[in-house]
Amino acid sequence: MDRLLTLEMFVAVAGEGGFAAAARKLGSSPPAVTRGIAALEARLGTSLFHRSTRAVALTDAGAAFLVEARRILADLAGAEREVRGAQADPRGQLYLTAPVMFGRLHVLPVVRDLLSQHPELGVRMMLIDRNVRIVEEGIDVAVRIGPLADSALKAVRIGSVRQMLVASPAYLARRGAPQRLGDLAGHELIATMGPRVVNEWQFAATRWRLEPRPRLVLNTVDGAIAAAEAGVGIANLLSYQIAEALDAGRLISLLPDEAPPALPVHLVFEPSRAALPAVRLFVAAMKARARMAGLV
Repeated sequence: MDRLLTLEMFVAVAGEGGFAAAARKLGSSPPAVTRGIAALEARLGTSLFHRSTRAVALTDAGAAFLVEARRILADLAGAEREVRGAQADPRGQLYLTAPVMFGRLHVLPVVRDLLSQHPELGVRMMLIDRNVRIVEEGIDVAVRIGPLADSALKAVRIGSVRQMLVASPAYLARRGAPQRLGDLAGHELIATMGPRVVNEWQFAATRWRLEPRPRLVLNTVDGAIAAAEAGVGIANLLSYQIAEALDAGRLISLLPDEAPPALPVHLVFEPSRAALPAVRLFVAAMKARARMAGLV
């Protein structure tokens, strides 16, 4: 049986959790998918799935092979798109991921414009405050804020953002403004869960661990901003997240001289994706958006 077809069957069974569901997704029949997986396992000399009457689950070998199978299929799809014409009008699906608030504020406006200009283009975007595994999850372009780990991925820097301590005028009128980092220990503090570690804030000259722990910890940036605006306490946020609130006077910046170096904002993607029309247009549009938003 064709090797590419058996790879597609394997990925479908793993993704759908069963042979019948995979067959429906592929427009095939369960016996054909079963034969395909058996042929693949015979060729590899190992079992890829644990089978029962109710479900199938990947073996350790199957889980390792799934990563490579998805990469191979993604590379092939990318090569086909490139051959169809690097200069062609973008079409098909563009898969993106970005932090939730950055995506809402800066990526969605770019996506809106691209969709209005290119009727054959579709976009699927994952807004999530964690670093998605680009290859394994089939992402074309990811927005990354902060230092990048060494990898074979291509990175294009589009700007930077700053860490800021902020509080509302009402809170500062009630509690006073901190004059130095040590004063924060006597204030009500607001923190968020997620990639930015909740019990450790980075500053210019030193790494300062919160003691006592924050009085309020939220799982969304929007929630932390709302709490700070409501006068609950002092929040540690990024400049793009609170730009509107600062401009409107709902929040006030504190201890700006203690801010650490700016965090870079990159677009990250596989080098093989660089020539794809949709990726090229998205990267160029995000560079323009970053300039317009003052992130450069």
